[in-house]
Amino acid sequence: MKKNFRTIFNSKVLVASLACLTIVACSDDDSDEAPTTPAVATNFDLSNLTGLEDLGATHKYEGWIIVNGSPVSTGTFSVNSSGALSQSAFTVDQTMLDSATKFVLTVEPSPDSDPMPSAQKLVAGDFSGKNAPVSTATAPALGDFSTAAGSYFLRTPTDEMPGGMNNGNDMNGVWFGNPGMPPTAGFTLPDLTGSGWTYEGWVVTANGPISTGTFTNFGAADSGNPFSGTLNNAGPPIPGEDFFTAPTGSADTYPIDVRGKTVVISVEPVPDNSPMPFLLKPLVHMVDMNAATAPSVHAFGQNLSSLPGGWVAR
Repeated sequence: MKKNFRTIFNSKVLVASLACLTIVACSDDDSDEAPTTPAVATNFDLSNLTGLEDLGATHKYEGWIIVNGSPVSTGTFSVNSSGALSQSAFTVDQTMLDSATKFVLTVEPSPDSDPMPSAQKLVAGDFSGKNAPVSTATAPALGDFSTAAGSYFLRTPTDEMPGGMNNGNDMNGVWFGNPGMPPTAGFTLPDLTGSGWTYEGWVVTANGPISTGTFTNFGAADSGNPFSGTLNNAGPPIPGEDFFTAPTGSADTYPIDVRGKTVVISVEPVPDNSPMPFLLKPLVHMVDMNAATAPSVHAFGQNLSSLPGGWVAR
């Protein structure tokens, strides 16, 4: 009987194909090289970051891992008014992530044309195994506030009569430091010079916080004294403010009696996109209603719960 050649050929191909599937993957060349496998992507977990706040429409947070000394972005995210992250899991190259030694969280403008981290390095952490605990105290973040301390006194030097005669209204001014001739600095805080951050003083009334000015030098005048007294004397060489002149549209009645108000020292990004205090408020104190004026000195209390923290996981 005559056999069909096409049938015999197709049968042999089928058997060979089944052998490939059941025994080992077949190769159509004689190369002994193993096939290359692309790096596996993974989810980088930021869900355990705490203490972050809404940055508004003009800024976002951005995570970075440090690999061989260089920053690699893990992605950007925002935070809503409840403190919830818009995204907490990020796809990062596994090889890069395994090689990372540090995590850094920055504040970035949005949109951002610069591919490198900004100067506003908020928290950082060193990887130990799968996790990196983060804080402001780990370099290159902004500093260690564990020993934060400060003092203030009530006085109104911008409204003093010639020769330093006191007008008896020292409850209308607050100055950060120690009274004397001249007054001296009174802070134990990290040096923020050139860091992309600055300190700012505040007095909080029932209508909200009022800035006393920004500063990085504890022993020099701050960025201004717009509420100074009508005599407009120069203030002392320390940060602070007198509250005599009301700004246009103010809901507060001037002069403001600082007693019974809360005084705050915050840390602000530079540039700052908000007239309100940033989330970092390491020093806070409620001024007693019966607080004595200068030369009495009053101590700030620590407010370290305002600092962000937590950990990231790879």
